[in-house]
Amino acid sequence: MSETLNKKEQQLQERMEKLEAMEAEIKAREKKLKEAEKKKKQILLRIAPSLWDEIAAWAEEDFRSINGQIEFLLAESVKRRKNK
Repeated sequence: MSETLNKKEQQLQERMEKLEAMEAEIKAREKKLKEAEKKKKQILLRIAPSLWDEIAAWAEEDFRSINGQIEFLLAESVKRRKNK
């Protein structure tokens, strides 16, 4: 009976080790995804001066930078497109 318990304990220990390894792998993947999200792409954007002025005024009302306002507007547009 002791031998059976030892065998089951060993199996449980092996399962625990596999689960811990899987958890570590998942955490590593999550970390990579978060790091990738933090990196921002730079783009050159040419817009009409009148549109720039409108976005600048809107950004000021929302206490954002112009860049932040443009990013916000693009993110909102993507969300709306996905919800259609």
